[in-house]
Amino acid sequence: MAPKLSLTPETLVTRGWSDYALLDSGDGKKLERYGGFTVVRPEPQCFWSPRAPAAFDAANAVFDPQQEEEDSGRWRFDKHGAIDAFPLKWRDVRFTGRFTPFRHLAFFPEQAANWEWLDARVRGLDRPKILNLFGYTGVASLAAAAAGAEVTHVDASKKSVTYARENADLSGLSDHPIRWIVEDARKYVAREVRRGSKYHGIILDPPKYGRGPTGEVWRLFEDMPGLLKDCAALLDDDADFLLLNAYAARISGLSLAHMMAEATHDRGGRIDWGELALSEDGPDARAIGLSFFARWSR
Repeated sequence: MAPKLSLTPETLVTRGWSDYALLDSGDGKKLERYGGFTVVRPEPQCFWSPRAPAAFDAANAVFDPQQEEEDSGRWRFDKHGAIDAFPLKWRDVRFTGRFTPFRHLAFFPEQAANWEWLDARVRGLDRPKILNLFGYTGVASLAAAAAGAEVTHVDASKKSVTYARENADLSGLSDHPIRWIVEDARKYVAREVRRGSKYHGIILDPPKYGRGPTGEVWRLFEDMPGLLKDCAALLDDDADFLLLNAYAARISGLSLAHMMAEATHDRGGRIDWGELALSEDGPDARAIGLSFFARWSR
């Protein structure tokens, strides 16, 4: 039986929590709070005007993009000097924020909406086996583990997996059943298919472009359809979900949904799709759409 494809998109909105908030936005930038620090990062979608321009000037850290490349550039810090790693928390998960060379802080705050959904799904299952591909620094893996899952975390970057393991230690989850794998996602999944391995839930959060540990090249538009079909083959008969998130200007939630429908054509269930957004706090809050998702669920 084919899954039921939702006819209307959904917007998953992440709002601030104790260690994070989108304070203001505008003029192609966003002002955020990470723990006790305020940070300015480029965000071209913010066509509107900021509500408190002076607060941007008083930020602890500002990312200056290199020419037209918003993801590359350098950090500029206030008079107190450079900021190294610093602690953060989301629910039961503790992790380290870091000022990376690519304007990110070693996690993606807008993903909290997906973490909430993941937490609720896992808590309704009995010790499910979850596969997290392109797992980065592990917040989603740790959210699943904290909710009671056995997790396999896969990322091509040894440094990212090292950070993820450190975050597991910080969260008190180092003794939980989590496997840490440094490998190209496509190679790992293909091998799992040959082994006949099965999972109750799979998370995919791939980059638009990347390289594997031995030089493998990942291109979202070329490689995602095949990987998604292989992931569907790894779903157990009583599997609960397959979640795909993608950051790319030339993609949409609807296109991801149709790709998901093709991969799960014989599994029944339903497919929801839409946009992941980050919202300011307070009245008349504005939200920034940052990625697209499609998810199959039982």
